Amino acid sequence: MQIVQYPHPALRWKSQPVVEIDAELQAIVRTMFDLMYEHQGIGLAANQVGLPYRVFILNLTADPEEKAEEHIFINPEIINRRGSQEHEEGCLSFPKLYSPVRRAEEIVVEAFDLEGRGFELTVDDLASRAIQHEIDHLDGVLFIDRMSDAARRELAPVIGDFEAQYRRQQQLGLMPSDEQLKDQLRQLEQNAAAR
Repeated sequence: MQIVQYPHPALRWKSQPVVEIDAELQAIVRTMFDLMYEHQGIGLAANQVGLPYRVFILNLTADPEEKAEEHIFINPEIINRRGSQEHEEGCLSFPKLYSPVRRAEEIVVEAFDLEGRGFELTVDDLASRAIQHEIDHLDGVLFIDRMSDAARRELAPVIGDFEAQYRRQQQLGLMPSDEQLKDQLRQLEQNAAAR
């Protein structure tokens, strides 16, 4: 398992709800935490490791020693938004790319944990921003889609570089074609639905 970079098709894939929490999902979540820490991130969605499941993880401290700060969100839904804030965001699928993004200041989110228990959280500031960012991932929406037009124009060459490097890997045979990757995502969805 590895973090995929833009424009991998999984990043534009609308994730499917999780229907069963099992040992395989628990192992996936643990590996996701390890990858997130390795890359100094605070959040990671399943799409970002090429899996089409509605799951993301958070640890706002980015510290692997802070296990109490690890949070798993399965089938999350934002049920309320209030206010507006703009702050700089980055993304592990766009290494070293940062831009201001406007999001709701406070949200109420519902989800399930790894034991299958439902919960509801009201959060603001960084937690609110991180949860909105990760839920966007699950819907196939990227933070570059939320940038202002001016920021998108300014960063267009950098985003173009991500695309060029990715396509070069495909040309060299180091990465499957987009169609093969989409087939893999469809197969994972079917396998999950058949459990």
